[in-house]
Amino acid sequence: MGKDSEYYKNKKKQQLLKYRELLTLLPNFAVEYLHNKELGAQSSTLISYAYDLLTFFRYMKANNPSFANKELTKFTIDDVSNLVSEDIVEYQRYLELNEKGERHENGKRAIARKMSPLRGLFQFLYEHEYIEKNPMTLVKLPKLKKDKNIIRMNNMEVNAILEAIEYGNEQMSERQKKFCSRTKQRDLALLTLMLGTGIRVSECAGLDITDVDFKENSFVIVRKGGGQDVLYFGDDVSGVLHDYIDGERSLIIPEKGHEKALFYSLQNKRISIDAIENLVKKYAKMVVPNKKITPHKLRSTYGTALYKQTGDIRLVADVLGHENINTTIDYYAAIEDEHKRKAAKAITVRKNIK
Repeated sequence: MGKDSEYYKNKKKQQLLKYRELLTLLPNFAVEYLHNKELGAQSSTLISYAYDLLTFFRYMKANNPSFANKELTKFTIDDVSNLVSEDIVEYQRYLELNEKGERHENGKRAIARKMSPLRGLFQFLYEHEYIEKNPMTLVKLPKLKKDKNIIRMNNMEVNAILEAIEYGNEQMSERQKKFCSRTKQRDLALLTLMLGTGIRVSECAGLDITDVDFKENSFVIVRKGGGQDVLYFGDDVSGVLHDYIDGERSLIIPEKGHEKALFYSLQNKRISIDAIENLVKKYAKMVVPNKKITPHKLRSTYGTALYKQTGDIRLVADVLGHENINTTIDYYAAIEDEHKRKAAKAITVRKNIK
């Protein structure tokens, strides 16, 4: 159950193996930096850092003739100590757009994220007196504007997407309707659960049947940071979960090792994160084609609705599992505009006197 389930144990093991594999591809000083980060970072974060550092060293090897024949693991501190801020700026331009060799294109937010571990590496080397100057101090990262236009669904759109699952949609062919009917109960339970609790897609994929308690209308989840938490659901979520468990799920013969999963794929295995994302996009495209709806947008929809109902930002932060309440405040700041509009209409300065 929860973080002690076989799913999460195996997931943690696979992440650790992947991280160790990536370490073997990096120079020793980069490995030392990542070791220094291990106590305060999750495995998924460390893997992301390792990939981003690999991208940087591969860039150096490909764009500097003196490193052309040098293995990445053989890079030394001297090799990076001679870099200046202009070299780092040029790397930022490479991250923004590259059409030669490994093609990619990144926005400002992605560039800032990919530059973060590199900034940390140079700061680590400088603080430990491995290098005399830190070239990153003169490099400006992209300015990120806070996006107040959070994409979410309104009540009509929520009803429309759930009805498309349950009854089909005019855009569906008969063949599509027949195919969707095979997983109607599962899909309805998945989306109702996400819309009714704000659960993350990764938390949803990791649910076991034993995590659900219908007596308390609750279920155990494992948060992004690895901590265990309990969420509660209403009668509408309870109803569709019961229908799925007693219906489609009861007919499944699970593949070995997947017996405890709550939600299954058509291959009778635990449903994957990608599969959940794809089914959300599939149904959303039918009813809200003007909005790019993902599982995270379902989470936004829930958080927005909860804040509108309660006005309690701390409650929203707690239910959504935000460790820092500022994340929630920034995320739902746009809702305050609605409150301001209501305030403008609440007071009449000049009243009619009879």
